[in-house]
Amino acid sequence: MQNNELIARWKREERKPFAGWDFSYLEGKMLEEEPPWSYMERAATLLRAAASALDMGTGGGERLLALQEYWPPKMVVTEDYPPNVKLASERLAPLGVCVKVAELTYTSPLPFADGEFTLVLNRHSGFNVHEVARVLTPGGIFFTQQIHGLWGQSLLALFGATPQWPEETLDHSVDRLESAGLLIATAEDWQGTFSFTDVGAVVYYLKAVPWLVPGFSVETHLKPLLALQERLDRGESLSFEARKYLIEAHKS
Repeated sequence: MQNNELIARWKREERKPFAGWDFSYLEGKMLEEEPPWSYMERAATLLRAAASALDMGTGGGERLLALQEYWPPKMVVTEDYPPNVKLASERLAPLGVCVKVAELTYTSPLPFADGEFTLVLNRHSGFNVHEVARVLTPGGIFFTQQIHGLWGQSLLALFGATPQWPEETLDHSVDRLESAGLLIATAEDWQGTFSFTDVGAVVYYLKAVPWLVPGFSVETHLKPLLALQERLDRGESLSFEARKYLIEAHKS
């Protein structure tokens, strides 16, 4: 295939819409090894036993909807990205879920009362450890899966980017949670690989997750995209390191 045709195809991938936290378009195009745990299975178990739950950074509510049969009587979510707030409100509010706008950073407050939730879930979103501890009831549980700060660093390097949050590690998060008085029940680290079957899938992924390569576009990053295509043409894989960690912490 000629470069002009490839570039035109990549630009079509670049323009494809992305909403919520839904990567279904990449099914079969982006292949990721799975860690030894199942976040969804453990979240389902915890939700089943909860009286009230908060899902931080719910995105468009995609994964919470998959757990709907386990929701406790009081189910609340937060989100801070306006398009996702709209999606979550449209999908979850009609089902009785309270959708709140709240920033998800190390220092952001949560708009909830002390001891309001028996369970706080967080999948791949930022969190203020002291606020998480504050809104948990005594005996409450915080359960989170996080992307390691060095996720995909070799992919980023090809595009002249570096990880923006390299300090996001299991040990760092455990230290933060313990500093807030939470007791660590589970702490697991994992490293594997993720890969792409074609360069167009890389384009879609980097546009969907814009903080990985700030300012990414086909035009501005054409040279590394062509280099990836050359790797494929030589029969090499487009594989990069995947890293995640999982923590379950309890409030005494």
